[in-house]
Parts: sequence; structure tokens; C-alpha cells
Amino acid sequence: MALELLDHMDTAIDLSDPSSALDLANIRFQLIRLEDTITFHLIERVQFPLNAAIYDPDLLPIPNSNLALPPNLSLADYMLSETERLHSLVRRYDAPDEYPFFPQVLQRPMMAPLRYPKILHENNVNVNSIIKDKYIKEILPEACRDFGRTDRGETKENYGSAATCDIACLQALSRRIHFGKYVAESKFRKETDRFVALIKAEDRTGIDAAITDAKVEQKVLERLRLKAKTYGTDPSTANDGTDTGKINIDAVVKMYAQVVIPLTKVVEVEYLMQRLKGTEWE
Repeated sequence: MALELLDHMDTAIDLSDPSSALDLANIRFQLIRLEDTITFHLIERVQFPLNAAIYDPDLLPIPNSNLALPPNLSLADYMLSETERLHSLVRRYDAPDEYPFFPQVLQRPMMAPLRYPKILHENNVNVNSIIKDKYIKEILPEACRDFGRTDRGETKENYGSAATCDIACLQALSRRIHFGKYVAESKFRKETDRFVALIKAEDRTGIDAAITDAKVEQKVLERLRLKAKTYGTDPSTANDGTDTGKINIDAVVKMYAQVVIPLTKVVEVEYLMQRLKGTEWE
């Protein structure tokens, strides 16, 4: 992550080259890499209990002196916002494939700005609030194991460690889901007339059907299942019957089937609905 944070020019997709950034083969390769990242981060997170208190400011009040933020923050939100503030100083959010959860805390980078060519059409699509809500309410309850005890409080639970893992998971999920914009732009350029007609008709259902490939989605879920099983198995105990797995494999697949894939398509559809603004087709 450190190399990505300091210089996104080293990512698999060269965002300084529009033809590379919009090549569907390159995009798919990047999405596959992010599958690995998300799976590994989730494996790290589920070594800790759900720790619901870190998402509730009433259960675990956090003093907040940042006037850009609400006065009452959960521990998870406080750590995420402070991480984004720090990362903004080293120009993480100069990169067009990064979307902050707390844009109001971002600072002017202390490093020379990175200049990227305009690849995507101007838009305001950002589903981070939905990602965070579903992560806390749907993904974690499914993925986190039951340790057979109640929450023992902040002196005995690893609240900070769990929240740190949450940050990595959320940032990877956000990047993966918002990559749908690149997919949408690529498809728009390949079938411009078809999408212009659908957009003008405000046919969101038709756009969703045009961007959906059920066979590809099924392959993604099958690949995720294999990765979760492989990455979640300790090789030293893989053949002796004692390994119970580091993560709930079904929860990883369900995360993609019910959150990642549907939200990616929401991003694609809403991006395309704004695609004609300021163009000859408007």
C-alpha cells in the first residue's frame, strides 16, 4: 500500500494513459488484484470479534476537536477520518481512483501535485456512505466469528486493531467499487449509440442490463470462493484435518454477491446517467 499511496503511477493501470486506463483487459486485471487485497484485509479483520462498540459513539465516546467533523464520532469513524487527513497530505486523493469517506477533512498535499489527464466524464457519483453502512451492518456480522463471549470492554478488547483493519477493508472496497466508472466509460465508448439512447430515455433498467454479464459475475464468485479457501488455509495444517479456516468462505462470496457487484453496477449506472451532460448528445 505504501507505494500506491506515494505514487499511483506504479499501479497496474497507468492512469496517465487514457487508452490503458480504459482498456477492459487492464481494468479486469486490476479488479482481480483488488479481490486479493480485499480478501486478505478481511482475513486480518476477522481475527478480532465484531466489536460493535467501535461503530457506536454512544457506547464508546471519542473526543473530537476537528471542527470539520460532527462532534460525536465513533472510534471507527474517527480513525478513518484521521487516516484520510494524513494520507491527503501525501496526495493520495490526487489520484482519480481514490474516493474519501470524509472529504471535508482533506488537506492540501505537502508534496508536488500529480497531474492526471481527464479520463472520466465529470460526475459526482460516490457511494462510500452506502459501502460503510453495508460493511458494518452486513459484511462484518457475516464474516466475524463468534468467540463465545460478550464484549469485554475497551481495556480487554482490541478495538484499535479492529478499527485499523476496518480502514484497510473500507478503502479497498471503495476503490474496487468505484472502478465501475472506468468500466462504464470503456463500455460507453465501445457502444456509444446504444448507451446514448438508453441514457436519453432515462432507462436505468436497460443500462443495468447492458452492463451486466451474468457469466462474468459467476466466474468472479467462483474465483472468490477459491481465493478465500486458499488464502484462509494454513498450509502447515492443510492436510491433517485440524485447520478450520481463517475466514468464513461463504461470507466472502456473499460480500461480493450482495454488496460489491450490486454497488459497482449502481456506480456504473449513475455514472452513465451523468455521461451526456455538457456533450453534443445532451
